[in-house]
Amino acid sequence: MLTRFSALGELANEINTANFPLNDHWSTVGEWFQDWCSQPGLRADLKTHLRTLPTQRKDEIISRSRETTTHFAWCLRDEQSEPFSFWVHEYKPQREWLRGYADSVHNHRYHFCTTILCGSYLHERFAAELDDERGTITSTSLLQRTTYRTGTSAWLLSHEFHRIPQAEDGTMTFLVKSRPLTRYSLSYDPETRSSRRHVPVEGRLSELTNGL
Repeated sequence: MLTRFSALGELANEINTANFPLNDHWSTVGEWFQDWCSQPGLRADLKTHLRTLPTQRKDEIISRSRETTTHFAWCLRDEQSEPFSFWVHEYKPQREWLRGYADSVHNHRYHFCTTILCGSYLHERFAAELDDERGTITSTSLLQRTTYRTGTSAWLLSHEFHRIPQAEDGTMTFLVKSRPLTRYSLSYDPETRSSRRHVPVEGRLSELTNGL
């Protein structure tokens, strides 16, 4: 009998064998992802998998993962030959959040699919007016506000803007992300009307070199 994590391998194989450019048909990936997530036991099997990993594999996960102001992003699978990666996001207690990440209006450099393993969060989608010359956001307007609960799955494209202003303590999500499509992402604070560009550190080596 297949365990869920071997089924995760099957999901990876299905994505890998797609006969079309993933980034142009991410909604199809989203449909595969939702079908896969509809099977019971994902959270329990992820827990079993992590508990039984050898030390070297655990160290690899730790080295690929990162902390943000609102959550811990754990990278479970990232093979350079594959056009995607798998992650678990572990949200911090709301009282520990700092402004400017998940709770800002923002987009991502990549497409992604997500499902809530446990907990819930308030999810908002926005339309954004952009200043293309400056590469910033000038204004946003709310399109949709929905509470996503355990078992909910969805996908978002890199040019779409969203926000998670509230999350239940203990919320965790599982995600599949495409490879980056843009050099940076954007965020916007509706209260201060300030916009920021976010360039990942791994893309800033030339800036470091030029600044030395």
